[in-house]
Amino acid sequence: WGFDDEADHLLMQAGLPAVRWVGGVEIELLAIASGARIVPRFSELAPEKLGKAGRVREVSFGTTKDRMLFIEDCSNSKAVTIFVRGGNKMIIEEIKRSIHDALCIVRNLVQDNRIVYGGGAAETSCNLAVMEKANEVTGIDQYAMRGFADALDVVPMALAENSGLSGIDSLASIKQRQAAEGNPRLGVDCKQAGTCDMKEQKVIETLHGKKQQLMLATQVVKMILKIDDVFAPGGYQ
Repeated sequence: WGFDDEADHLLMQAGLPAVRWVGGVEIELLAIASGARIVPRFSELAPEKLGKAGRVREVSFGTTKDRMLFIEDCSNSKAVTIFVRGGNKMIIEEIKRSIHDALCIVRNLVQDNRIVYGGGAAETSCNLAVMEKANEVTGIDQYAMRGFADALDVVPMALAENSGLSGIDSLASIKQRQAAEGNPRLGVDCKQAGTCDMKEQKVIETLHGKKQQLMLATQVVKMILKIDDVFAPGGYQ
């Protein structure tokens, strides 16, 4: 979106400095933030279509003196822009991924505000529940259930090993304590805080995200089990 040099000149003569070119997405977000209406031509301008902002300023930054326009204190303060800076492109992309992950967590909480405790506590609790249910099942179905329960142990064991702890010892201790105490909040003490209670350590995950993880992993396994054979290069003569 923009206008020609003549319009820019006339606006400047009237004491109205203007930004000549603005991207389509940016102008839509700006309209939302300022409460303005987008108009295709100057003849359609009207007071009720104008937006409001407390301050408009241009800031130069970096060694290349890149310039950016800041529009602050808008009437609709719910709209914000996150400005990311970094030493190189890789750092910037990593920051953007971290911000995206954080926003996805907030989105999941808005959709479903229920949570589960992290540190492998949820997986260990599910393992005990599935194992207990498998004992009540007769036939070959119980082996599939036990296999699913064993797969859940991978998460707390990986957390323990990545934290420099013994995976087997940590998992066995958590299972024993959860079964004995009936406390599903016990997980791997990755931070070495002296307690395995994830509620005290404030380690939580969204229930929506945890359900999606388990469902996706289960679907991948089912897909692989449907494969009868794999043709590898040189595998057949």
